[in-house]
Amino acid sequence: MNYRGGGAPENSSLRGKETGFTLAEVLITIGIIGLVAAMTLPALINNNRNKALETAFKKNYSAISQALNMYYAQNGERLTPEYVGAQELKPILIKYMNVLHDCGFGYLDSACIPNSSDETKISKVYKNFNGTNTIDLNPMDDGQFILNDGSLILLENPSAGGSLYISVDVNGYLKNPNRLGQDLFMFQIDAKGNLLPMGAKGTQFYNANDAFCSKTSTSDMNGAGCTIKAINEKDYFTKLH
Repeated sequence: MNYRGGGAPENSSLRGKETGFTLAEVLITIGIIGLVAAMTLPALINNNRNKALETAFKKNYSAISQALNMYYAQNGERLTPEYVGAQELKPILIKYMNVLHDCGFGYLDSACIPNSSDETKISKVYKNFNGTNTIDLNPMDDGQFILNDGSLILLENPSAGGSLYISVDVNGYLKNPNRLGQDLFMFQIDAKGNLLPMGAKGTQFYNANDAFCSKTSTSDMNGAGCTIKAINEKDYFTKLH
């Protein structure tokens, strides 16, 4: 036998043996990877969606604020409910926002989100915060338009001296979740012309017990009061599901 070179004997039993994974081991490994992916992928998708909603919310909040500020700069006074006649808010805002499409008014069947007295035509696209009920569209049917980024603006402006609400679907009505307080948010213009996040003190849907931003309420306006939380709570969007 030749042992030169320090190697194993040429006729050693180790010669010719192959190392590697068996088919069973490979299948088990693939199964484990698939299981881990199935457990983590939904969470990753949800996190990415929520981050996108947060970014879009901040962008739209800024765009609405800037539009009102531009109105103030051009007219020397704040836009207030007292001096905005019925359905005059839409043509005012359109001048100061990047509008892609004017949807008209919600009470028309041709609107992007129609709000009809005919039960067969009432839009079912939006649900409340926890998805337990369709929302009341009456506070959103006095004007609608789509921005260049796909966001949908919905207005409440029934009469001079009446409520002025600006709602925005931050990722557009063609994308889910289409829930009040998740991708659909409401703001209110107060008597002094301040843009208030709905749910703040002084707004229509303020409630000390969070009745309008509840995980359990089946109210058709549950979620209307979540806007203040979306602004003030750093983890608001990460908690959405």
